[in-house]
Amino acid sequence: MLEEQVNQLLAQKFHCSQIMMQLGMDALALEEPNLVKVMTGLAGGLGGCGRNCGALTGGVCMLSLFAGRGDAAEASHPELEEMVSEFLSWFEESYGSPNCDDILMGDKGNIPQTCPDLILNAGQKAMEILEDHGFLPMS
Repeated sequence: MLEEQVNQLLAQKFHCSQIMMQLGMDALALEEPNLVKVMTGLAGGLGGCGRNCGALTGGVCMLSLFAGRGDAAEASHPELEEMVSEFLSWFEESYGSPNCDDILMGDKGNIPQTCPDLILNAGQKAMEILEDHGFLPMS
């Protein structure tokens, strides 16, 4: 099911960061186009600069959607930092670097063969972390 969602969003030309947020919003049955829109700034390694991968930063934002602070009366969930750390460690172990340029070996032409699986794997890992920390029912 997650693979189908990712493929549909890729076919609609959404960026990695946008897809990660949309996966989280779908899990919460939320519709907020402006939240997806703002994620564009993280695509391609921070606005196309090749820095932190959008699937990584988008995944962190997705985790924060579930466990972050939303208003002045609310606090972030105490496990958010641990969740983000787990996601970052997994990402760096899996892809060798948090940076888009490194992952793509400096060639944006590598996007079609690299990014779809990377986004799917990042989405699966983020969902697994959310399940492990009780934010989603175990599948």
